[in-house]
Amino acid sequence: MWLLYLILGIALLYAGLVFVAALFQTKLLFPAQMAAANRPALPHSAERLELTTADGETLIGVQLGPQSDGKPLLLGFGGNAWNADAMALYLHGLFPEHEVIAFHYRGYPPSTGEPSADALLRDSLTIFDHWQQARSRKIVAVGFSIGSGMAAYLAHHRTLAGLILVTPFDSLKALAREHFAWAPTGLLLCHHIPTIDLVRNQPTPTALIAAGRDMIIPARRSEPLRGAIPNLVLDRTIAEAGHNDLYNHPAFAAAMREAMALIEDAAPR
Repeated sequence: MWLLYLILGIALLYAGLVFVAALFQTKLLFPAQMAAANRPALPHSAERLELTTADGETLIGVQLGPQSDGKPLLLGFGGNAWNADAMALYLHGLFPEHEVIAFHYRGYPPSTGEPSADALLRDSLTIFDHWQQARSRKIVAVGFSIGSGMAAYLAHHRTLAGLILVTPFDSLKALAREHFAWAPTGLLLCHHIPTIDLVRNQPTPTALIAAGRDMIIPARRSEPLRGAIPNLVLDRTIAEAGHNDLYNHPAFAAAMREAMALIEDAAPR
């Protein structure tokens, strides 16, 4: 009888763990309050942006850098714990001669709504369409970590001058299996970003930059993208970097600038 109780106890514990993981998956994937708590100070030249989505939510963003027809506008999509201010400030530091725009994800204060993969993907099109209609500029999408999925989605549905994917994954489902191999993620995962399907057969000049010691998005999750991207102008792995310290490496800054130069060279005149 004790064996039966032991088996039942293990089964209940497993079921409880699976239930908790499923229940809190959105908060784990989109830590909105953590991102909001780490907003850096912006220079006085920063311009606050605001737009309304088709379903009535308000997205708040920031613009940095000069408006110039000679340089493509950089549209930034940060990692899940990044906010728009940090993303815009970081890209502006790398590319001070470019105009940079980034928006706080839906549900990330001060933007309104509830975050989800589907909503954030759709919002990327809303942001692009708003600025393309207003200024008709060449746009390069830059995506970090989960933001690489939004950038890839945008490149799949709109014409971009270039695409920079930093620590991207082939699909969110495959990545979830990496971290929750003990759970039936295929059945429970509510958020889907099939990056590999979005980049396949897309002609956009694309750069891929990975971290050699990445434990959050391992190399095996980025590797399938290399064979799927037909116009891969830069493929760089910063061997000594991890997922979170990548951005402090001089080699990463050099790779980003090289990627931008190659994309600008590849763009039609």
